[in-house]
Amino acid sequence: MSSYLAIPREVVRRSRSRRIQARFASSQAPTKPSARSAPPPSQKRHRPSKYALRHLSTASELDASTSNSASANVRRPYTFHIGASWAGKPPDPTINRDKMIPFPPDSVIGKWRDRTLARPKSVLSKDAGEDFFFVQEMRNQSGVAFGVADGVGGWIDSGVDPSLFSQALMYHAHRYARSAWAGEPEIDPTLDYEEREQVEGWELTPYECLDLSYGGVLRERYVHAGSSTACIISLNASSGLLRSANLGDSGFCIIRSSSVAYRQPVQTHFFNCPKQLTKMPVNSGRRFTRACVDSPREAQTYHTKLRDGDIVIAYTDGLSDNVFPAELVQICSLVSRSGGPEDVQVQAMADRIVDYSRQCMRNHERVSPFEREAAREGMYFRGGKPDDVTVLVALVRETS
Repeated sequence: MSSYLAIPREVVRRSRSRRIQARFASSQAPTKPSARSAPPPSQKRHRPSKYALRHLSTASELDASTSNSASANVRRPYTFHIGASWAGKPPDPTINRDKMIPFPPDSVIGKWRDRTLARPKSVLSKDAGEDFFFVQEMRNQSGVAFGVADGVGGWIDSGVDPSLFSQALMYHAHRYARSAWAGEPEIDPTLDYEEREQVEGWELTPYECLDLSYGGVLRERYVHAGSSTACIISLNASSGLLRSANLGDSGFCIIRSSSVAYRQPVQTHFFNCPKQLTKMPVNSGRRFTRACVDSPREAQTYHTKLRDGDIVIAYTDGLSDNVFPAELVQICSLVSRSGGPEDVQVQAMADRIVDYSRQCMRNHERVSPFEREAAREGMYFRGGKPDDVTVLVALVRETS
């Protein structure tokens, strides 16, 4: 019976994603007011609505809204403090990257990538390697969305830069999240009809964000091929609700009262082969028999109500393959005891977690989570597993 129920549920998911994409496209297109509805110049209102001011902001101002805490302009029951840290693995001298061209610095994605990597952190690293991430305040400060993506390195053998897929995926996730609400749209009944139409917007779940972002990557001409795992999370500032969508072996965990309250299970085809979103090259004349092509509908979704003091950690497998959950709890507890502003604490947590995971990668005498998993599969592996690592830390505070 369950197989029959899954079909209409997926139809609803896909049709809703298409409706959101159509509304997003129409909201981005410039529109001309009709002459009949426009008031005469003497009666025009010169004070734009709050949304109009936000809509007319420049791209840099919109990205600046991804600050570590919610703006104080709108008082909501929950605030979220976000820290981000990342480190690419050392370059492999045996890999020829001459034909791998990154997004140009003057392109839309290239500019957004460089602004994202300009976030302050203490970990010294040129870039995020094949990983990438985004942090974005959602419309009207209704919440915050963030996520991580890990480009599949196997495409290097085919001359494809794996980082392009993960960067484009996170760019489009940020783009859709910026224009949407974390929950049901909040409408002020005192506004004029036209203003209510602007403010209304739409609710965006992490699954829908993942689905729409994947569609954006498929349309990106600069991304010829590639694959990536992904984990996208939204936190609702009105209800404290966490929602997530995860595909592959990136993931997240929730730390509550010095213990792991939840940890996202990994999704794999077999050992060390995660489920992944894929874009196959067009008219290449080659067969990619080893490529795994998975769909956003295979993403695992989850939701839960958060509490004051909860810590949400999103990560790529560079962390989960090298650091045990109990060690994450210990690091966060040590940083919390040191005190200080919440924004400083979450950034310190993210930096220390990334630093510790890099130490574990280089340690061949210590048993790692990856070594244990390999042993369960009857394989021998010793110590840490070198990889790119990206960590986002969110601290939850109740303000009411």
